[in-house]
Amino acid sequence: MTNENLTNEDDANESFLHNCLYFTTNRLSRAITRMADEAFATTGLAPAYGYVIRLVVAKPGITQKELSEKLYITPSTLTRFIDKLEGKRLVERKVQGKTVLVYPTEKGRELEPTIRAASKKLLQTYQDILGVEAAVLLTQTQEATSDQLER
Repeated sequence: MTNENLTNEDDANESFLHNCLYFTTNRLSRAITRMADEAFATTGLAPAYGYVIRLVVAKPGITQKELSEKLYITPSTLTRFIDKLEGKRLVERKVQGKTVLVYPTEKGRELEPTIRAASKKLLQTYQDILGVEAAVLLTQTQEATSDQLER
C-alpha cells in the first residue's frame, strides 16, 4: 500500500469526527472558552462567574433556582459558584423560608462594568473572526438546536 493510500484511508477513518455534532460542538466549545478566558482575565473571574454576577446585579434577590435555570447548570454547580463568589465578597445569600436569595455586594456591583466590558470584548473577538452575520446566525442556531435537544 502506498503512502497516499494510507493517508486517504486515515482521512476516511477520521471523517466521522468532522460529521459528528458531539465532536464539532466540543471543538467549538474549547475554542470559545479560550477566547472567553482571555476576555475575562481582566475581571479576575472565570466567564461563568462573571455571568452569575451580571444576573445577580440585574436582579438583586434572584433565587438560586432561577439562576441555575437561566445559566443551564445544575443547582449543585451553582451552589459551588455562589460559594466561591461569596468567598470573594461579590455576592451574599439570604435565606427566606426554604428559598435562597442571592444579592450583589457593593464590591460585586462595582465589578459589573468590568464584567460587561469583558463580555463585549468576547463578542467583538468572535465577531471579528466570524463576521457579525455568521456570529449571530451561529448563536441563534445553537440556541434553537439546544432548545430542541433538551425537550
